[in-house]
Amino acid sequence: MHENAQSGREADPSSGRKMRLFSAALSMFGAKVQIAAHEKDIDFELVMVPFTQKEGYAPKHPEVLRINPKRQVPVLIDGDLDIFDSTQIFEYLEDIKPSPALWPATPAARAWARRLEHESDEVYFPHIIKLMPLWNTPSDPAGKPAREAAAAYYRTMERVLGDREFLAGEYSFADIAFYMAQLFGARMGADMTGETPRLLQWRQRMTTRPAVIKVVRPMADYLRSDGRSVPAFLSPIAT
Repeated sequence: MHENAQSGREADPSSGRKMRLFSAALSMFGAKVQIAAHEKDIDFELVMVPFTQKEGYAPKHPEVLRINPKRQVPVLIDGDLDIFDSTQIFEYLEDIKPSPALWPATPAARAWARRLEHESDEVYFPHIIKLMPLWNTPSDPAGKPAREAAAAYYRTMERVLGDREFLAGEYSFADIAFYMAQLFGARMGADMTGETPRLLQWRQRMTTRPAVIKVVRPMADYLRSDGRSVPAFLSPIAT
């Protein structure tokens, strides 16, 4: 999922070339980067790599193969800079366009937000990955441990959120990361419930953000076109 940024060249932001972001219709990690770029109002070309249920991502896009040793999206090309991994791309976007900031201002708050972003990807999301083979039978008993682990994580995040509007206090990459991860959790039969009311309100706030709508609405449309269910909380932005 996560890999280190890699490039043998330096970026040339003055080149005038629009950055290209390679993502995919059902890429949670790609969607994270898309939302961040929209939040920062960064002009970029979105390249959606081919995907079908029969062939998956085969044949792999040549630029993805060239840049990422794990052969996965997201991949970002900005001038002469090639990088991959959603968190590394987050950091690059924050560096090249600090405003609006998507990390908190103080070192301790930034560290906390980075921890939350990391845990979304590496602690919570692995449980959801275990449910993906069961996407068509979300009540399968084989998925019970993963669903219970997801529910426990939601309870933890309910406490983390507390009475604040966003997970780290200020809106940040941590919110983007967990929003997209829990969207896939909902799709895989591990949705949040009334047990975490403040987290549900947070999700509603997130769902109405224009940058989120720009990314999640096409994803919902793709799911419908493929005959897959769409989480109920996305109904307000359905086309």
